[in-house]
Amino acid sequence: MRKTQITIENIKLLGRPIFTTREISDMSGKSMSTVTQSLAYLSRHNVIKKVYRGVWTEITNKLINPFMLVPHLFKLSRVYVSFLSALHMHGIIEQIPQSITLASILHSKKIKTAIGTFVVHQISPKFFAGFDWYKGSESFLIAEPEKALADCLYLFTRKKKQYGYFPELNLQKPFSVKKVKKWIKEIPDRKASISAMKKLYEILK
Repeated sequence: MRKTQITIENIKLLGRPIFTTREISDMSGKSMSTVTQSLAYLSRHNVIKKVYRGVWTEITNKLINPFMLVPHLFKLSRVYVSFLSALHMHGIIEQIPQSITLASILHSKKIKTAIGTFVVHQISPKFFAGFDWYKGSESFLIAEPEKALADCLYLFTRKKKQYGYFPELNLQKPFSVKKVKKWIKEIPDRKASISAMKKLYEILK
């Protein structure tokens, strides 16, 4: 019981609903196996919930924002929210994507968790830019609206015409079409850049 009490105290000290086994191990000075056992015990008693391998959340009445999970899924590399998810968060599209879409220099993959599904799309390291912390919160990284659209068009040229169709787009100011064009010109592959620019003009008609 003492071990679980120490674990609970460390969870409270973190001050956020999502945490990892590694974080609690580092804070408590206990081994990973010991902390894992304590967390499993708390999970069985509905104090916390496992959302992914080594990632947990407190059980509360408050809704957990799945975007907060992003940094904990990719500890060894940076990823940022982009494509349709970022466009929705910036108010460019109204339709809520079924999955949270992420940009990474890693291989594309899908990750299913207890609080959301994350789809990772690989982009060139030379095009891995144009993002910042969401509202300065340092909780997760997100593409600026123009880069999110440019990322979609980049993927359109590479992934079997994926993202070739969009719901109605709100491209009113402060959104900058000029900035989108600038990002498209940064696509490393010239042929892909020309194709993406052509698709942008089709969208703007």
